[in-house]
Amino acid sequence: MIDVAIVDYGMGNLRSVSKALEHVAPGVTVAVTSDPDVIAKAGRVVFPGVGAMPDCIRELDARGLREALLEAARTKPFLGICLGMQALFEHSEEGNAAGLGILPGRVLRFPAEAMVGAKGEKLKVPHIGWNEVHQAHPHPLWAGIADASRFYFVHSYYVEAGSPELVAGFTLYPFPFTSAVARDNIFAVQFHPEKSQAAGLALLGNFVLWDGALDSSCQTAASSCA
Repeated sequence: MIDVAIVDYGMGNLRSVSKALEHVAPGVTVAVTSDPDVIAKAGRVVFPGVGAMPDCIRELDARGLREALLEAARTKPFLGICLGMQALFEHSEEGNAAGLGILPGRVLRFPAEAMVGAKGEKLKVPHIGWNEVHQAHPHPLWAGIADASRFYFVHSYYVEAGSPELVAGFTLYPFPFTSAVARDNIFAVQFHPEKSQAAGLALLGNFVLWDGALDSSCQTAASSCA
């Protein structure tokens, strides 16, 4: 049985995600796959991605992966990364594209008129580099990770969640935007944990042990779960 399936729809640095998961959990079987059956049978699913929303949705449909993703998001520990977070929502300004509609909300481009820093400097879009993530509430995937830890971002669009209860973390650039969301067995992040050194590896380690419950007893990557 595959412990963690990384969804391959032709977009994203899947090898770096796979290597990071293998590093934090060397005893776990990780598969990069575009096979819906493998995704259905896996214990956990990671949905990464870079690129544009319209291309993402088109490739998911072309490869027959939509239903497998929807089912995984309903039934097992599920981690979305970057575009894999944005695609969970209903609509994106990027290409005026419909998302998967798993979570309520929309994806917006950073507005040019708002991109001014505290000292009046012009902030660049895409938002690229290290930035703090402020934890909105406790979650098993935040276990052992200090609030306001820095993670690595590369994106021009951000999520506007349709419900405040979804927001698990936020980041300032220059206004607060949602950088992590959580609902039931789903956790998704705008940043790249596989590129975020110790904090990112801790989050991935927590995911590998998470049972999908908000009161999971698997609180750290070092703990053991029955």
